[in-house]
Amino acid sequence: MSIPSEPDGPTCRSVSAREATEAFLANRSLLFTVAYEMLGSAAGAEDVLQETWLRWHTVDVDQVNDARAYLVRTITRLSLNHLRSSKRRREVYVGVWLPEPLLTAPDAVHDLELAESLSMALMLVLETLTPTERVVYVLREAFDLGYDEIADAVGRPAATVRQIALRARRHIAVRRPHRTVSAAAARKMTESLRRALETGDPQLLLDVLAPDVVLVSDGGGVKRAAVRPITGAAKVVRFITGGLGKNAVTLTCEPVTVNGNAALAVHVDGEFDGILAISVEGDHITGLYFVRNPAKLTHTKSENPLTLR
Repeated sequence: MSIPSEPDGPTCRSVSAREATEAFLANRSLLFTVAYEMLGSAAGAEDVLQETWLRWHTVDVDQVNDARAYLVRTITRLSLNHLRSSKRRREVYVGVWLPEPLLTAPDAVHDLELAESLSMALMLVLETLTPTERVVYVLREAFDLGYDEIADAVGRPAATVRQIALRARRHIAVRRPHRTVSAAAARKMTESLRRALETGDPQLLLDVLAPDVVLVSDGGGVKRAAVRPITGAAKVVRFITGGLGKNAVTLTCEPVTVNGNAALAVHVDGEFDGILAISVEGDHITGLYFVRNPAKLTHTKSENPLTLR
């Protein structure tokens, strides 16, 4: 059974069935966003969203006081199970694992809360949490759920959830970017990076990169990528310009909005090659996140509706 794209018409089994479908569709974008931020995988989010729909379809909605809370609780539990089962697959992944980039509407950059919570930099830091810490952190910090509601979703006492949330916040605080910039400043920096990449000028690249910039690339064992993060502007520039010179390719970049943030769609000799997301602090780029794995680029063709509320 697939997720419906619109409420059933006159042939719906009952008013309750119509109401169930309407309630699910009204919360679909929220549920997908919850699952995606917990998993870092659009494909995984789609899977747990489908499972949530299948379970919701069997529920007597007349017995549900709050459809949104019920659905968020259900998809949280499914996402937590998915996180635990996928841990082994992440450990044997070829190279560095990056979240799947999601193409979003250009105006999403003005939703600062959404852009920050779904940034590649933060999503990558979330990977360092335990499954339970990640779920608790996401529900509390991104979606502003109360401790009692989170406790019900993860099956832990509220007091324990508070401690988990505190531990996760401390863990994230020392690893996430400390100084964010405006959407306009990020777009300006992305444009400078585009010019530098397309010209292949090492000095232009050095001008936009922070001295301690980190490049993380994900080819999934299918496309060429660095097997470990590359740190330092000089090393990053050598990696980029060396690859361009060695393969004698023409690089073009298209400004796009990914996960609510400015990014570049990279084309090699006219063919789409991957998504390059960035993190910016002050006047320089501190992080480059290049996703080339074709399996992770399926949600970059059309805009994905995301919401935190």
